[in-house]
Amino acid sequence: MTTALEATAPFVPPVSPAAPSGAASSTTASSGALGGVGGLSSPPPLGPGPGPNRRLLLALVTVTTLLLTVLPGPVGHAAEAAGHGSRDSVDADAGASASSGGGAGSGSGRVWPVGGPGGLVRRFEAPATPWAAGHRGVDLAATGGADIRSAAPGVVSFSGLVAGRPVVTVTHPASGSPPLRTTYLPVTGSLATGTTVTAGEVIGQLTPGAVHCAGHDCLHWGLLRGDWYLDPLALFGAGAARLLPLGRER
Repeated sequence: MTTALEATAPFVPPVSPAAPSGAASSTTASSGALGGVGGLSSPPPLGPGPGPNRRLLLALVTVTTLLLTVLPGPVGHAAEAAGHGSRDSVDADAGASASSGGGAGSGSGRVWPVGGPGGLVRRFEAPATPWAAGHRGVDLAATGGADIRSAAPGVVSFSGLVAGRPVVTVTHPASGSPPLRTTYLPVTGSLATGTTVTAGEVIGQLTPGAVHCAGHDCLHWGLLRGDWYLDPLALFGAGAARLLPLGRER
């Protein structure tokens, strides 16, 4: 095997010192070749010539260097851990489990904003086509004036009127990019924008009157990532994380 190093640095045999007069011709005629005069064998030169072991060592060094240079390093989980959650995923880091009721619980899990699973009036409804009508959230039975709680830890990012209806929005920062947001309608907020809340903390009271559900009071609870609606029940592992485009609220 001939390496690039050997090709660029040809071997130059050492010059033997002049032999004394009368010395045998086999000694004075030696010029570093492996064979002596008249076919007699002579010892190999003592110079830096690339013998078999040296060539093998150089080849191993060259191959190792190429492998270290060309082969990529191990792929870590940094890219996955950077928080770039897909828009159709519900991966909020909002606690380990959901409370079965609407109480404050431990303040670190996921809770029902009001009542519990038994109070589900209407489910999330995906449309037949992306821009068709749908039900972008779930409706929960509640009475006017009832306390409404944040479903997960977060920050109150909006509290005010939207199209004449009172709405509270809580953003959940540790939930990917863009972060998840939960919306509560019709709710008159009791906390200022920017307030940090725990799961189960009261964020306002349900506004009385058939504001969303025809003929009776109810809470309309929504979940969004960016401009896309998700099924809020997916926070409990119970709903489908299907998407609905923003702008056709029902």
